[in-house]
Amino acid sequence: MSAVLRDFFRAAVLAGAAMTASGAGAETTYKMLDFSQLDGWEEDNHAAALKVFLETCPDLKDQDWQNLCALAQAQAQTLAQEQGKAGARSFFELFFRPVLIEDGTPGLFTGYFEPELEGSRYRTSRFRYPVYRMPPEAKHSNPWLPRRDILTGPVMQGRGLEIAWVDDPVELFFLQIQGSGRIRLSDGGTIRIGYGGANGHPYRSIGTEMVRRGIYKAHQVSAQVIKAWVRRNPAAGRELLLHNPSYVFFREIRKIRPSKGPVGAMNRSVTTLRTLAVDPRYTPLGAPVWMEKGGETKMHRLMIAQDTGSAIKGAQRADVFYGTGDSAGQAAGRLRDPGRMVVLLPIQRAFALVPDEY
Repeated sequence: MSAVLRDFFRAAVLAGAAMTASGAGAETTYKMLDFSQLDGWEEDNHAAALKVFLETCPDLKDQDWQNLCALAQAQAQTLAQEQGKAGARSFFELFFRPVLIEDGTPGLFTGYFEPELEGSRYRTSRFRYPVYRMPPEAKHSNPWLPRRDILTGPVMQGRGLEIAWVDDPVELFFLQIQGSGRIRLSDGGTIRIGYGGANGHPYRSIGTEMVRRGIYKAHQVSAQVIKAWVRRNPAAGRELLLHNPSYVFFREIRKIRPSKGPVGAMNRSVTTLRTLAVDPRYTPLGAPVWMEKGGETKMHRLMIAQDTGSAIKGAQRADVFYGTGDSAGQAAGRLRDPGRMVVLLPIQRAFALVPDEY
């Protein structure tokens, strides 16, 4: 590749990308790897990853991504059925190159999931905590009212903004953190809800506040610990949750089959243990990402970057989607492991990012 052509691709790829780590001032570095340097690459189920890639690649706008998506779509059935080098694995090896993107911060993987709450379409003595859709005026004001005013003032009353009512304000608070979920109705039906907007106030960590108040040590705090404390101390717990001024509104999602995962940042369903939430300043949404997660339960597999998150900041920071329900929530809540992620980029795009002397 000529120097002129490489500079052209480098400029195109880096346009709008973050060149320094958030708040750290560290330079972003790019290193091209070989597939043989990806630990466990040959043993993974590449056909499963390809299937997830195909869920969102039609929405990628750049021509190089569109070309690869069209090729994968045309050969999807063959690639899924064939084994080894002749199958899905060869598709990734032929048309992508692994690029390690670092910003000076160690890799960190956490987890997220789709909560399930008990609820009703109507308010009852049991189901009395509202799940709100976004008021029209909140869409045009940033920031809008803080959480305390939304929940304790008259602004939401009598306007028909309730999607449903649930029985647990603590689970509702954590539903807002996850951004999507399901509500199992008392009549046997299910409502699926997704992110519908926010009030524009910054998120304040409840765990951090508990540590500041001396309730717990930092290493003791988890989602389950917070939930248990709030339930044991209802009055103080309600006030503690109001410490966070950020508030998330929802929308009802009707077009996704129950067997599919919740909608991610690409407005498509995410897939259990194959979807990553990433920082799109470093990792393009829709890109395959090789994950090497450490910890007690190692996980080395090809993921697809299909989601984002307000806490996901940095080149080596990601959230793993663990699925739906309580067991998924428990697994996601325990996850806080080191590791690394390597982005698979189209060949010319990858060469545009590596140093000239490579």
